[in-house]
Amino acid sequence: MAVLNIPHTRVRGVAACVPKKEESNYDYELTSEKERKMFVKTTGIETRRVAEPGVTTADLCYEAAEKLIADLKWDKEEIDALVFISQSGDYILPATGIILQDRLGLPKTTMAYDVNLGCSGYIYGMSQLSSLISTGGIRKALMLVGDVSTATSSYRDKSTYLLFGDAGTATALEFDQEAPKMTFNLKSDGAGYDAIIIPEGGLRHFISEESFKYKDYGNGMMRNGIQVALNGEKVFHFSMREVAPNIRELVENQLSKSLEDFDYYVLHQANMLMNNSIRRKLKLDKEKFPNSIQRYGNTSSASIPLTIVTELRQALTGQTKDMVLCGFGVGLSWGSVNVHAENMVIPELVEV
Repeated sequence: MAVLNIPHTRVRGVAACVPKKEESNYDYELTSEKERKMFVKTTGIETRRVAEPGVTTADLCYEAAEKLIADLKWDKEEIDALVFISQSGDYILPATGIILQDRLGLPKTTMAYDVNLGCSGYIYGMSQLSSLISTGGIRKALMLVGDVSTATSSYRDKSTYLLFGDAGTATALEFDQEAPKMTFNLKSDGAGYDAIIIPEGGLRHFISEESFKYKDYGNGMMRNGIQVALNGEKVFHFSMREVAPNIRELVENQLSKSLEDFDYYVLHQANMLMNNSIRRKLKLDKEKFPNSIQRYGNTSSASIPLTIVTELRQALTGQTKDMVLCGFGVGLSWGSVNVHAENMVIPELVEV
């Protein structure tokens, strides 16, 4: 069982950046007005932020990182590690994290690498980085997390295009001998790998001329082989089956606490129906579950930190709160962690 108890690591701050361009799902031209209203009612997604062509996840993460470093007043020479977590890197190779190390002006002594994960990436990435920090060898580190999912969504596929928004985030972690331990509950099920997939472009199905040809899958779903395909029913059932038990197992079994002991539960912003169903399974008040999906859509790996910045900035600034963060989706993979937030630095949302 991948339950990790990691001491000596504190989350010092979180920043987020989104594109200025906003799209309304009410303006989508390929469905009727009735269908658009039903989609918004079900998913909760009214508007999304969409990156202009040429703007990458790294660009958004860079802006978030610069703002967070400045507000923390960190000396860049003291940053020991940088991890870039995304499924939309700048290149197949090299790793985007290494490019960002140089772009941010971090020293050559900074360890940098990528993690190829989406919806659960924030939790998985934090488990990796906090494990490294807890040894004391790394004192300050940046976790840059995000995706430009709209670049791989087909406008002619109503099952995916209206869901996704773009965002990049930066999270600062620091060695702290007195920090309460973080406990991670991490799981995966590769049998469901095709529930959310870009089927072509990798080595399994190498890109070809055929990859760019659109196919009609019926019911308003038309896409090519290098655009994302989503089995919504499969993802919904997976989430209903696994997420609430994962959180309950973390809180009650591993931490020996009550679900009511935590101030906030920040879930991956998959869709409103799904997250409300998870909340009801946990029998908790909606005030404990902040949502950013209405204005930003499903921002993949960025959704948890983006929600912290946009919905909890005032509640966490200068305050002490206990939170549970939970990511779930593509892979299939999922996981949760408890975070003790104390005097976190959270800049206002950056827009570019």
